[in-house]
Amino acid sequence: MEGSQSSSVADRATWDRLTEKQRACLDLLLERKTSKQIAIALQISKPTVDQRITTARNILGATDRDDAALRYARLKRTYDQITYDPVHIPPAPSLVPSDFADGDPSGPTEAEAGKVGSAGSWGAGLPFGKVGSHNHGSSARLAIVAAVIAAIIFSLLGGLSIAQALTQLITG
Repeated sequence: MEGSQSSSVADRATWDRLTEKQRACLDLLLERKTSKQIAIALQISKPTVDQRITTARNILGATDRDDAALRYARLKRTYDQITYDPVHIPPAPSLVPSDFADGDPSGPTEAEAGKVGSAGSWGAGLPFGKVGSHNHGSSARLAIVAAVIAAIIFSLLGGLSIAQALTQLITG
């Protein structure tokens, strides 16, 4: 029993000595790929693949590539198991029918500009009508900016008059 336990510890140590890059090469070696095919798949050079496989062969104590693949496959079955995978893969998206004519995904302001529903055209249900719309002409934009500036000025003047009245009450 001690022999199997020490073998397990040695196997685990061997598995831990293999790098992720060596394992990537060995995974493709298990699929009977050549060094050139592995190099293309991993986007690295062929000499780099040969170096990684040779180093992995030395770590595994294998005599050749086939022996390395067999030893790696045995270790992989034991030590490369996912015990719990919390990733939830959502279902594939499905196509839904389009409400737009000819599938044209133009924005709601253009698509509903001529369409009158229960609230009229888009923006009619808003407190200031179509002010929330983004398709104003330059004169309408200028009028909106002027109205906002006037509201700010009136608010400031009102605040100043209240401050002046309070100052007169306090001073006497």
